[in-house]
Amino acid sequence: MKIYEELVARGLIAQVTDEERIKDLINNGKAVFYIGFDPTADSLHVGHFMALCLMKRLQMAGNKPIALIGGGTAMIGDPSGRSDMRQMMTTETIQHNCDCFKEQMSRFIDFSEGKAIMVNNADWLLDLNYVQVLREVGACFSVNRMLAAECYKQRMEKGLSFLEFNYMIMQSYDFYMLFQKYGCNLQFGGDDQWSNMLGGTELIRRKLGEDAAAMTITLLLNSEGKKMGKTQSGAVWLDPKKTSPYEFYQYWRNVADADVLKCIRMLTFLPLEEIDKMNDWEGSQLNTAKEILAYELTKLVHGEEEAKKADEAAKALFGGGVNTDNMPTTTLTADEFTDGAVSLIDMMLKAGIIKSRGEGRRLIEQGGVSVDDEKAKSFTDTVTVGAFEKGYVIVKKGKKVFNKFVIE
Repeated sequence: MKIYEELVARGLIAQVTDEERIKDLINNGKAVFYIGFDPTADSLHVGHFMALCLMKRLQMAGNKPIALIGGGTAMIGDPSGRSDMRQMMTTETIQHNCDCFKEQMSRFIDFSEGKAIMVNNADWLLDLNYVQVLREVGACFSVNRMLAAECYKQRMEKGLSFLEFNYMIMQSYDFYMLFQKYGCNLQFGGDDQWSNMLGGTELIRRKLGEDAAAMTITLLLNSEGKKMGKTQSGAVWLDPKKTSPYEFYQYWRNVADADVLKCIRMLTFLPLEEIDKMNDWEGSQLNTAKEILAYELTKLVHGEEEAKKADEAAKALFGGGVNTDNMPTTTLTADEFTDGAVSLIDMMLKAGIIKSRGEGRRLIEQGGVSVDDEKAKSFTDTVTVGAFEKGYVIVKKGKKVFNKFVIE
């Protein structure tokens, strides 16, 4: 099976502008393609996962990825899928986030000579002259067509700033520049980016002619891959300092039954023949599938050694074992204890197990919290220094969230 057909079989592609041409490009290793990442945080997260895996698959098939870091567009903010305006970031914060992205992407993409490149659109966007942009770029866009785009429709009722309105023009200009500077002939993105991406091809057509535009192709990723697995609250990061390998493993171990095989198909590199054999799995077999998913993705992000540790720790816990070596750990200091005890809710807040005291109170009253396998009885419960005699205390929320506490 060739790479394009494999992408289709894995459910990764939603829509393309020219299927025959895209088949020819990527099946023969002739695609120079880009995917954009706006550095709105100092770590990539699971929402980026499918794009990174796709870049890896295509590179393995001989195609050349361009990882476009949106150091320039991040100064504006993408309105797609948002109900309010993004918080403005400083230039220093954006650069720091860009540096973090490059380090994390290197785990997926080979950036050695000629294999792939990483570029920052700040290199061309921040030096643009406003009047020049209006004359040379703005003249190529119809305001009526822009307002008809879904990414703007969602914001019109609550208010769309002129700053954000320019995002489509900036993203379109990215493709225009990448086409000229690096021969980029293919762009990828999710369904919330469709209008922006088509704007890039239209800009190339208006500025460089029909022949140039005919060389560009837009491919729409199946956005379901970005949504799958999001069964828990809070962001799940690829940076182990923000989300530990164990927590990352548990995140994928807890996906819904209905999503597990889709996730395996879209996000892992297991052969399709092997995945097809799981199609009829049900009951306890789905738990096995979740373990396979969690292990494969943790190995991809954090390496095989960390994946094995997380897998062993999870199985020990769920099997009644006591291996806590790789469990998420929170350190308490002596000054957090009053008269030799510390509030259970304070412990959970510090570890990020709960987001508020109200949430902690509800969980405890519903019997959803235990300390060393004993259910907490009241939101006023405390944990004494004596409970740490063995060196740690384990707090459990529900059936699947564990945290080990130690004293400094």
